Amino acid sequence: MINEYLKYGEFEETVHHFEKECKNKGKVVPKPRGNSLRDSKTLIIQKDLLSSFDDGDFKVFFELWTEFVPLEVRDCDPHAQKLEFYLHVHFTIFPLKIHLGRHDRADFEVRITHFKHYLETRGAALSQTTEFLPYYALPFVPNPMVHPSFRDLFQESWIPEMKQELEKFLTVTLKVSDTPRLLSLYGNLNTIQQLQLQLAEAEKRTSSYMRRFNKMQADHHNLIGVTAELVDSLEATVSGKMISPEYLQSMCVRLFSSQLRQSAAQSIDFTRPGTASSLLRASIVPQPKEVPLLPSLDYDKLKRDLLGGSDRLKALLLQALCWRLTRSLQGEQRDTVLQAYVSNDLLDCHSTRQKPVLLLMRSKNEMVRQYMARLINAFASLAEGRVYLSQVPSLLRLLIESLRTEEKDSVSRENVLGALQKLSLRRSQQSAMIEDGLIDWLVDELQDSDCLSDYTLEYAVALLMNLCLRTRGKRKCAENPKYVLKVLTDLLGHENHEVIHTHTHTFMDTHIMEEILHCYSKEENPELNRQIEFIIKQLNSGQSHNRDAIETDLDKEEVLQLQPRELSGETLLTTEYLGIMTNMATRVKRRSAAPLGRSVDEPLQRPVTPISHRNTHIMQVVHTHTHTHIYCIRTTWSNAFWTRGS
Repeated sequence: MINEYLKYGEFEETVHHFEKECKNKGKVVPKPRGNSLRDSKTLIIQKDLLSSFDDGDFKVFFELWTEFVPLEVRDCDPHAQKLEFYLHVHFTIFPLKIHLGRHDRADFEVRITHFKHYLETRGAALSQTTEFLPYYALPFVPNPMVHPSFRDLFQESWIPEMKQELEKFLTVTLKVSDTPRLLSLYGNLNTIQQLQLQLAEAEKRTSSYMRRFNKMQADHHNLIGVTAELVDSLEATVSGKMISPEYLQSMCVRLFSSQLRQSAAQSIDFTRPGTASSLLRASIVPQPKEVPLLPSLDYDKLKRDLLGGSDRLKALLLQALCWRLTRSLQGEQRDTVLQAYVSNDLLDCHSTRQKPVLLLMRSKNEMVRQYMARLINAFASLAEGRVYLSQVPSLLRLLIESLRTEEKDSVSRENVLGALQKLSLRRSQQSAMIEDGLIDWLVDELQDSDCLSDYTLEYAVALLMNLCLRTRGKRKCAENPKYVLKVLTDLLGHENHEVIHTHTHTFMDTHIMEEILHCYSKEENPELNRQIEFIIKQLNSGQSHNRDAIETDLDKEEVLQLQPRELSGETLLTTEYLGIMTNMATRVKRRSAAPLGRSVDEPLQRPVTPISHRNTHIMQVVHTHTHTHIYCIRTTWSNAFWTRGS
């Protein structure tokens, strides 16, 4: 290859010295393969493929096909996939076109088995294409020659037409390039490196755009809500003749001009109470869409490979399973994915085997542990996932063990912390966490909050808050009141106000909080009084702010880089682990709304997960008077601790 490259670049003297030195060292330098040699080899390959086609020798044909037709062409070129499908059909029915003796009948059975295997593996991707659907029944038809669906296959013109298509394809695909092999290799490596850099940059930009989009969406929803309240207020003043109906009509026309045609906006009677605010609220209601369900998987095979495969395969499978959950569309598609995971006991929560899938949390390979933690965190982000995880008594021990042994602020530990925080929404899990000393660990961790990532800080504070809603949690904190109060006071001064103040307000007892707020409402500040009354109303309401949601950054910092010809994500699952397609026949029933009454396993008060706060209206109000808020928290904690204290 080196000699070929030097001759291509016309380095004649270098070639002379290179060959001379190789000869002196006893290394034979074969003559470079010129175009004529390569063309000759190409013609031989093409001739062998066509000869195998004519002879019906499917074993030789597909060995050559796999070796000399590039993988990217076979996997990505629709024309190549279509041709390969019909080639399998050709070789399957080949014995039927000759006199069928006992030997030929046995050969036909072998070919049918081979065709079935193809349909279940590489051919599975085409099962959704109408053109190919009839051929999936071919292995089960006793006599295809007389079946109306396969009549065209036995026409005299079918084989010549297939051969002509094959010749055209081979002529284009096996065409030889003048570029030396060494230069081609370098070009490929360089291209891969550039693509990897572009991918990394694209992932960074995507993450940034997603954060900006979510913030804009939240701001937009908040603005719509405030606008609706203002419009209601304006409508209420119409009866007092403070604002004329004509003015209200013109204002609403301007307000809706971007959403409705000018004529349509003017035709609506906005002077009728409730019309404008109803339209505003309706404008942010998401429209239902019909979304496709993802293909079913072979979970038995998946679990076998998760337990017995290589560490790299385990990491790729865990990544793919996590992506299937986090990147599915919220609603029916995601519900179906989660239901399939739970009903097939993906994590072996109900398994009696000695080494269940959950024990991958103790794998010696950091990549496997990280993606196992990501998957558990994704499960815990959804209510049904938390129900599933809470049925495993050993899970909490595994997670807390990982929390204490993983490196500080590693992706693995962040995901474990996120999963624990979400599991702490359930009363039984709270009790187990308090019993295992998690409060002490959290307080120690939060002592040096400046060294923590935003994710760790936010979820650690939220987890501590949820555990302290319980009487046992408060008593645990009161065992060392000075230390805990110092940590909390330092947290209130943290520069990340959005992360800290969102959760610390829930630490204190609601009734004490209400009394303190009433004290402040005596001040001569009508605006402050109005907001304080609103906060008291929210504190006393039974409304829960817990929502099923998966963080947009749960897939952040992907460290698993693909190698050449390696499959990942949904492609890996649907290529190697496709199961019986049950999702197309039935639709998942929507979960019924939760009952209003509190179940035995619900928390005493309303624990929250960080993502559920981000669009909560009360938080926006509280942020407007941060200093009052911080003072209330500190006072309440002081009263609680020193009253109980030593």
